[in-house]
Amino acid sequence: MSKFIPAAERLVRARMLIQQARDLPVPSEMGNRDFSYIAKVKDLLRQARDLVKFISMTAGVKAEMKEDVRKVLDEIEAADRQILT
Repeated sequence: MSKFIPAAERLVRARMLIQQARDLPVPSEMGNRDFSYIAKVKDLLRQARDLVKFISMTAGVKAEMKEDVRKVLDEIEAADRQILT
C-alpha cells in the first residue's frame, strides 16, 4: 500500500516536477522535437498532474486548496505549451 501524502505536500511535489521539466536540457541536434526529450517532459508533467488531479474531489478540501490545485493544473498546461513549442 502506498504512503499517504498530504495535499499541501502533493502541490509542492507537483511544482518541483514542473520545474524539473523546465530544467531538462534541450538536445542540440533535434531541439525540442527529439522524441526522448518529449517523452521525458510529458512523463514529468504527467507525474505532476497525477499528484494533484484528485485533491479537489476529496471530501473536506477547502476552497483555497481547490484553487491551488486549479493553478497547478494551469501551470502544467502552460509548461507543456512553453517547453514543447
